[in-house]
Amino acid sequence: MSDLEPTPRTTLRRLPARGHFDRATVNAILDEALVCHVGFVSDGQPFVIPTIHARVGDEVFVHGSAASRMLKTLQGGVPVCLTATLLDGLVLARSAFHHSMNYRSVVVLGDAQAVTDDRGKWDALQAIVEHVAAGRWREVREPSAKELAATLVLRLPIEEASAKVRSGPPLDDEEDYALECWAGVLPLRLTPGTPVPDPRMPAGRALPASVTMYARPQTELDRRG
Repeated sequence: MSDLEPTPRTTLRRLPARGHFDRATVNAILDEALVCHVGFVSDGQPFVIPTIHARVGDEVFVHGSAASRMLKTLQGGVPVCLTATLLDGLVLARSAFHHSMNYRSVVVLGDAQAVTDDRGKWDALQAIVEHVAAGRWREVREPSAKELAATLVLRLPIEEASAKVRSGPPLDDEEDYALECWAGVLPLRLTPGTPVPDPRMPAGRALPASVTMYARPQTELDRRG
């Protein structure tokens, strides 16, 4: 896979050193993030909708009800902005001004197109379920023809995109390093809690591997943190 070329829309104006255009970074953020936000304009009004996504190769897929305003609007190829963000820590500086966060984010720009064939929709839905919990697809009932018809899937090519990453300690003004207040990073991680069974689940049902082995994809930054 070739790396992405910066465009006037993806070139970072502020703190450009934090920008990344290599596909490895962009893909890793999309793969780890559980939620993305899709921005678009409908009837002259701007909207930003949170949804679930999955990356397959050089494309991102999102899905929803065929009656959804967002998906109805976007299936005609309306320009969209898809973003995903991972929060890695709170950066607590010596001054209020320099407080920040360590994060990894991706912006993907382009025209989303509807996936119209059943095989393509099936594959995209499988990718989305596996993105949420690896191995889950083979543990559950697959979509019926009626469910496929009620679901709209959109494909967005990852052709115009950029990542932005902040890591490391606070960047205080030199004179503030003499202050006695504590400064540093409070790491934050998304970790699973104790599984809570559906109230209608028969007692004693064993947990599936998708639950007991649950983990998000890890990047080199995660392993260093």
